Amino acid sequence: MPHIRGRLWARCPRRPAPSGARTRARAPAERVLRAGARRARRALDPRVLGPGSEERAPRRGGEWRRRPQATRSAGETVKNRSKKSSKKANTSSGSSSNSSSSSNSNSNSNSSSSSSSSSSSKLPPVCYEIITLKTKKKKKMAADIFPRKKPANSSSTTVQQYHQQNLSNNNLIPAPNWQGLYPTIRERNAVMFNNDLMADVHFVVGPPGGTQRLPGHKYVLAVGSSVFHAMFYGELAEDKDEIRIPDVEPAAFLAMLKYIYCDEIDLAADTVLATLYAAKKYIVPHLARACVNFLETSLSAKNACVLLSQSCLFEEPDLTQRCWEVIDAQAELALKSEGFCDIDFQTLESILRRETLNAKEIVVFEAALNWAEVECQRQDLALSIENKRKVLGKALYLIRIPTMALDDFANGAAQSGVLTLNETNDIFLWYTAAKKPELQFVSKARKGLVPQRCHRFQSCAYRSNQWRYRGRCDSIQFAVDKRVFIAGFGLYGSSCGSAEYSAKIELKRQGVVLGQNLSKYFSDGSSNTFPVWFEYPVQIEPDTFYTASVILDGNELSYFGQEGMTEVQCGKVTVQFQCSSDSTNGTGVQGGQIPELIFYA
Repeated sequence: MPHIRGRLWARCPRRPAPSGARTRARAPAERVLRAGARRARRALDPRVLGPGSEERAPRRGGEWRRRPQATRSAGETVKNRSKKSSKKANTSSGSSSNSSSSSNSNSNSNSSSSSSSSSSSKLPPVCYEIITLKTKKKKKMAADIFPRKKPANSSSTTVQQYHQQNLSNNNLIPAPNWQGLYPTIRERNAVMFNNDLMADVHFVVGPPGGTQRLPGHKYVLAVGSSVFHAMFYGELAEDKDEIRIPDVEPAAFLAMLKYIYCDEIDLAADTVLATLYAAKKYIVPHLARACVNFLETSLSAKNACVLLSQSCLFEEPDLTQRCWEVIDAQAELALKSEGFCDIDFQTLESILRRETLNAKEIVVFEAALNWAEVECQRQDLALSIENKRKVLGKALYLIRIPTMALDDFANGAAQSGVLTLNETNDIFLWYTAAKKPELQFVSKARKGLVPQRCHRFQSCAYRSNQWRYRGRCDSIQFAVDKRVFIAGFGLYGSSCGSAEYSAKIELKRQGVVLGQNLSKYFSDGSSNTFPVWFEYPVQIEPDTFYTASVILDGNELSYFGQEGMTEVQCGKVTVQFQCSSDSTNGTGVQGGQIPELIFYA
């Protein structure tokens, strides 16, 4: 007996009614089957039913799905089933009427009802259900709704080629209806970058003799900079068609305009400082922040002094701190760089006054003389001893000459001619006499930096026939989470008494040698580590693996590390270790050589 409820329809045997419940008279099987088929057609849209199909087509945001039945024959549909059942019902009723013609109509209907119920009981139940699919509509952007069409001659209408064309201020008339070629306002604005089309103001940028005339659009510039807004739309705005800007380089001004028009940051190492100046002058903070990040990334001992001077000028404390970290750790490299001679006098004083400067005092003295020579040229003064001392002024007494080694003073500062005869005599007495004279120079040595040691083994041991070298390389890879400066390695010594070792240490990044040194050290036979230094500390960037290698030559047997750690916390720096493919003598994370990294942080 079919049972229809809501949108679910199933053929299944009728459950017996509970006692005392009202029951209605059963209709003939043929009429019930036809009614069920009509209801199924209305509810289930039988067009989608097909032979052997297991899924129904979607209808009104939903999906039809039919429960598979193992006993149903392939290709059988609701309509065919109802016809078969009707035929069975007619056959059974006809046979019962032929066999007993004398029976009344009541018995006839009872026999047909019993035959129909028996035939319906043989049919397996079929159920259908509707599963609603919930879909979220994705919001489309303008570029998706209006896809960009490539014109026939795309070589003259792409944004990139407009940029390249406009950098040289060689503007051409855009193609007709060029606005329709670009779906977003950003792309249409980019076409106007350095373009004379609709320009209502022009800038003459650069010092006299090196100027460049650049077009601009007041509305776009005022939206990108509060200075331009005040210049064009403020209370004291001046209606000028041409504005002269002699203190900004044309390349830097173009880089700023490109950011305002195109929302693109294009920085280069030779113009980033000038771009930072332009961004600060016209209050474009995001471009200024990008310039500072670029400078921090490219910071090294060669440009640290120049960037220190500029960071103080631009009032960037984070960049200033980074510069001091590099200058302190790699002081000798920074003082010998060409950029040191380009700093101003205030920056020179701050460097010479620095207590943590990690350099010999003779190097500081020679760097000050080099700066004085360049300063004389900037002031158009003759290169003489008197003029050098004149431009140095009181900064000369910030050099701690009495703390030099006696040989460095006698062969260097005493013969430079910068010191007066009385100053030279007093300093010699300072070195030799018991009663030392008073000096104008600072006589207290600089503190410098205290090196930190990262020990990666928990214990060390030695055995017979181990550890042997034979010219093989011991290597390990490491990475840090903060910028540090590797000054050297701590190495084990002989396990058979005192001995002298020759060590070639090397530091590489992706196969490129960053620092190396060949030196000797003396081992006293203990299990202590002995430092071996690079000529200059090597700057290590965070989150990058570097390879530390050493080739030892000396006593055949030595101590070696055990119970190695993959991660070591050393102060505020976390160091990770992993095995290196360059190691050919057995050193790895768990054991071997190179027990310590010596660094400044």
